[in-house]
Amino acid sequence: MTAKLYCFGESGNAYKAALTMTLAGYDWEPVFVDFFNGEARAEPFRKINPMGEVPVLIDRDLILTQSALIQLHTVEQTGRFGGIGKMAEREVTRWLLWDNHKFSGQIGATRFLMNFLSPARRPAEVIAFQQGRLKVAYGILNDHLSDRDWVADLNPTIADFACCSYLYYPEPFGFDRADWPHIDRWLDRIAALPGWKHPYDLMPGNPSDRAAKG
Repeated sequence: MTAKLYCFGESGNAYKAALTMTLAGYDWEPVFVDFFNGEARAEPFRKINPMGEVPVLIDRDLILTQSALIQLHTVEQTGRFGGIGKMAEREVTRWLLWDNHKFSGQIGATRFLMNFLSPARRPAEVIAFQQGRLKVAYGILNDHLSDRDWVADLNPTIADFACCSYLYYPEPFGFDRADWPHIDRWLDRIAALPGWKHPYDLMPGNPSDRAAKG
């Protein structure tokens, strides 16, 4: 039975789960959540996930929320991308936590403020503060990748698929690949993996769809 991932293309967190399952060969299909028209906050969806957010994975009688948990579940089910050995597994967990707390958690908010609010509602000081914090985080990741191909092990893991999640999006949020050469090459390596797809090709829903409807 094909699992269902409740998601939408503009969600970097959903992309972490979708990309991991795709590259690992997990049998899944997307279910579009109309986030920008309030579907994630509406009662039918909140019965699935009271947190009111994507991604949500439903596989038979199993319901999982939070991208890192879905990624870890995929590793358990497929045996792929979890790291080889205890030290690598710990490194994967360390970078998943760093990504959620220091990296994509901040990128997601900054990207939302800069692109999905009307210009009059964009808080310039908050955006500048966030971009300053993110510049430090970009530097940490860029330096870490200066002498290695992958974030947590000698081969790609879910730590890579978590940390990369927002960095393929075209909307501006203060990140330019040209400024971070080691990140740039790492993103190319991920995109060269068999089965890789851009978030707007992997999941339904993108800004051009909403523009056409408007």
